[in-house]
Amino acid sequence: MAREGLTLRCTDCKMENYITKKNKKTKPEKIEVKKHCHKCNKHTLHREKK
Repeated sequence: MAREGLTLRCTDCKMENYITKKNKKTKPEKIEVKKHCHKCNKHTLHREKK
């Protein structure tokens, strides 16, 4: 299957906050999204975990 689950990690505190899915065949690059981090208590950049 092309669609796989992945974890998004906060770039500031390195906490893994979100779980999502993406199609690796159509989107091979890593995901970067601004989301709310509960530990930092602010919107920060979240990147796909390795």
